[in-house]
Amino acid sequence: MTTPRRVGAETSRTRALLLKSAERLMLDEGYAAVTYRGLAAKAGVTPGLVQYYFPALDDLFIALVRRRTEETVGALVSALRTDQPLRALWEFSNNRYAAVLIAELTALANHRKAIRAEIAAVGEKVRELTLEALARSSNDYSRPLGPVSAETLVFLVTSTPRMIHIEDAVGMSTSHAEAAEFLEHYLDQVEPQHTSPASSSPSTPSTSATKQVG
Repeated sequence: MTTPRRVGAETSRTRALLLKSAERLMLDEGYAAVTYRGLAAKAGVTPGLVQYYFPALDDLFIALVRRRTEETVGALVSALRTDQPLRALWEFSNNRYAAVLIAELTALANHRKAIRAEIAAVGEKVRELTLEALARSSNDYSRPLGPVSAETLVFLVTSTPRMIHIEDAVGMSTSHAEAAEFLEHYLDQVEPQHTSPASSSPSTPSTSATKQVG
């Protein structure tokens, strides 16, 4: 009878270090660089120790997606507890680190079905949470664009910042400032930012957009 192979504990600090190192390696060199040897060198451990915690590379990638999912969903739930949920989603999505990591995981998912299922699950969860927040809000999201579905708004506000960062990472910049300015202008119409009398004038959408893509 075959004895089940021992696997490192999920609560281990070493496992957490390996996952953090895998993220960094993926961001620095791409998902193809995440091998047992590559990760071992990045984390300063032996390839055997990496394999002890993750017997198959799919185990590592799935753990990586789930770790990111826990952090993402937890942060998003907190961000959506506001009277400006769409603006919260815009700011939440405008994260370069997360955008590039998602791009790498998505590219990886094209070759690994198990990873694809994990990414799809978290994507659907994020959309579901946001749509629920918009449904609870008293803001009029049909103004000033006319009738616009919540599904369309969630897709635009989530995907536009992500695509700006992904394209910027490879040297593209055409239309980025204009797209960001358009969405920020819309947000200013439906969810005006609250400013105190003592505060300085807020940045114009074009200035903010330049900061995001510069």
